[in-house]
Amino acid sequence: MLLFLYTILLLHQLHTKAGNTPCRMMGDPKYPLISKNGDMTIAALFPVHGRETLPSFEFTKKPQPLSCSSVNLRDFRLAQIMIFAIEEINRSEHLLPNVSIGYRIYDTCGSRLSTMSAIMGLMNVQEFGEGDRCTAQSPLHSIIGDSESTATVILTRTTGPFKIPVISHSASCECLGNRKDYPSFFRTTASDYHQSRALAYLVKDLGWSWVGAVNSDNEYGNYGMAIFLKIAQEEGICVEYSVKFYRTETEKLQKVVERIKKSTAKVIVAFVSFLEMGLLIDQLSIQNITGLQMLGVKSWITSENYITPNSFRVLGGSLGFAMRKIYIEGFSDYATKSFWKTAIPCLHIERNSSEYALSCRKYDDLLVVKNYNEDVTEHRYSANVYEAVYAVAHSLHSLLKCKEQGGCEKGLTIQPQQVVEALKKVNFTVKFGDRVWFDSTGSTVAQYEVINWQQNSDGSFQFKPVGYYDASFPPGQHFVLNTENIIWAGGKLQKPRSVCSESCPPGTRKATQKGRPVCCYDCIPCADGEISNETDSNNCKQCPGEYWSNAEKNKCVLKAVEFLSFTEVMGIVLIFFSLFGVGLTVLVAVLFYSKKDTPIVKANNSELSFLLLFSLTLCFLCSLTFIGRPTEWSCMLRHTAFGITFVLCISCVLGKTIVVLMAFKATLPGSNVMKWFGPSQQRLSVLAFTLIQVLICVLWLTISPPFPYKNMKYYKEKIILECSLGSTIGFWAVLGYIGLLAVLCVFLAFLARTLPDNFNEAKFITFSMIIFCAVWITFIPAYVSSPGKFTVAVEIFAILASSIGLLFCIFAPKCYIILCKPEQNTKQHVMGKKTT
Repeated sequence: MLLFLYTILLLHQLHTKAGNTPCRMMGDPKYPLISKNGDMTIAALFPVHGRETLPSFEFTKKPQPLSCSSVNLRDFRLAQIMIFAIEEINRSEHLLPNVSIGYRIYDTCGSRLSTMSAIMGLMNVQEFGEGDRCTAQSPLHSIIGDSESTATVILTRTTGPFKIPVISHSASCECLGNRKDYPSFFRTTASDYHQSRALAYLVKDLGWSWVGAVNSDNEYGNYGMAIFLKIAQEEGICVEYSVKFYRTETEKLQKVVERIKKSTAKVIVAFVSFLEMGLLIDQLSIQNITGLQMLGVKSWITSENYITPNSFRVLGGSLGFAMRKIYIEGFSDYATKSFWKTAIPCLHIERNSSEYALSCRKYDDLLVVKNYNEDVTEHRYSANVYEAVYAVAHSLHSLLKCKEQGGCEKGLTIQPQQVVEALKKVNFTVKFGDRVWFDSTGSTVAQYEVINWQQNSDGSFQFKPVGYYDASFPPGQHFVLNTENIIWAGGKLQKPRSVCSESCPPGTRKATQKGRPVCCYDCIPCADGEISNETDSNNCKQCPGEYWSNAEKNKCVLKAVEFLSFTEVMGIVLIFFSLFGVGLTVLVAVLFYSKKDTPIVKANNSELSFLLLFSLTLCFLCSLTFIGRPTEWSCMLRHTAFGITFVLCISCVLGKTIVVLMAFKATLPGSNVMKWFGPSQQRLSVLAFTLIQVLICVLWLTISPPFPYKNMKYYKEKIILECSLGSTIGFWAVLGYIGLLAVLCVFLAFLARTLPDNFNEAKFITFSMIIFCAVWITFIPAYVSSPGKFTVAVEIFAILASSIGLLFCIFAPKCYIILCKPEQNTKQHVMGKKTT
């Protein structure tokens, strides 16, 4: 208990002692480069110098202050425009009447170390009255800066706990739009989210799919490039490489340049900060890397420092996005005259005096640019700084309850948090027409010009506007580019090509190369039956059922229709043999008719012989129905005609066989069998056999008749126009019935094989029917396996072969006797009573 009370007393004593301790500066103070006192104070950070010299850190003696050199003219002009805007407000009778604004401008030298030192300087008051305590609020009401995103991140994280509003004119990193991490940050420029998207759309619109990417290794470059890479991937743009470096990393810069030199991409997206870009240009010039189309960002694309004869050889024709160029009335005269009298009054002090050495020596390098005014109208961030100053003034105007006649209530204590809330509500229009307001992320609307580095006829250089990007426009109208006005890399008028693989023409498709980006591909011809009718097609499209791809594979054309026609060679040959068979049959019929009274014609049943010749003629003719384009009628006719005529033919042969067999049996004593096989019975049997086939055909045609069919399964590239069987049972019933009669005929002929030779016709019938059966047995597998029109040709061949076989085997021996051996055409010879 006593220990606890002792601890409480000790802490109370320390707190009382600390509370009574007056404030004093620890270490050397950091003074602003330019300053002026006022009722309200605005601080600013600008990299007025671009090169920092570090002191020795051996700690053998007290380190000297950081020293800066090499004036950065662009940011020096921004410091001037800030003072110009403040002076303009101080003279105004409408905005903050009877209230003066002071300023403190610190030089960050473009380095993180100097930036941190400057932030500590502006956050601490260097002058303390006697008895001052370390409990006072910062006298700053807002801070303008920095020019770079990385330095601005350092600034906002340091001032964030004190809720001092920071308004940047060019820090565009998307990361700063996070209100949770940076609740008191504002900017009069747009987030890089829009610039990164605009870069991706620029690459896409110009037809480039293969690019390199370089960025600064800081918040500005890393966040901006990350957004660009994401949008580029969504838009189908491939990035060959993505490299980065920081201004102090010489070895990394060398590796970046080597990577650029080895790459095949002709377009480079350079999301690089101002200072890093200068180093990159120097290295590209030293290694003479030319002919690359550079796409830049607002940090460097309009820098007068970088468009020189040496750099133009490397970066001539560069394209990029820049802030709009806005003319601010009165600033040009102020920058070269009034500024030097009010902000830097060293011109009236002798240079060799001690007073000059004490307060003006640090301005020596600035005085060199005093009379230089050619760049004043070219700086595109001036309007952003001007708007930032006026935004602070308008917020203070509302907080101080200023009235145009009564002035402002100067006695009010303004806390930084109040300024933050007031900035969220500002909405005003500056004198050159821009409306200033901040969105939910503290940013303004994205509006860029597209700039092209060009050389005039007189040898001078210019940043020529060739388009614009405005995020406030409706979707689809954000981006406008006039390609006719662009001079491309190397001074060429023709847009460079930058692709990993050349475009695949119609008729091919893209096939991604393994292990490489999607923009690297091979062009694979479309497969048969597939087409691609556009360039760079990812897939080939299948042609519809009745269509097929043409030779170029870029168009679907109707498939060739195949059928056995009258005009082709195969059709003509088959017609010839068909007509030849008809002619031969007619000649035999004429011969038999002329010799109808001779014994050999009578002995062979002349009536059945003439009926057989008639049926053979029909068989030869029915083969013609298989030739030509199939129609509903031709399909029904060809199969039924074939089935009926062949049954008629086989019925005649069967009748002849039975007559021969019964004639021999009738010669036996007491046999009267021939009365059952007279001419009437023969006609009736032929008719009965034929009617059965007719009935089968009628049933077939009634239930499921044959019909024209487009067969697209056998050949993919063409259509086989054929006759579908309709009912396969009907087709095989017709063939089966013919086969049954043929087998029966062979069997009966075999029984008659022992008859006397002169009278025996059975052996010729047997031989003919064996040929007939052999032909049709062979026909079945050939019919099934033959493709397209060859199926029809096989069927016609079977008809012709079996018909010719019957004709020759049955009638050739008789014709031979009639024509060549007439002496054998006698009754005695036929009856076997006379030998030759």
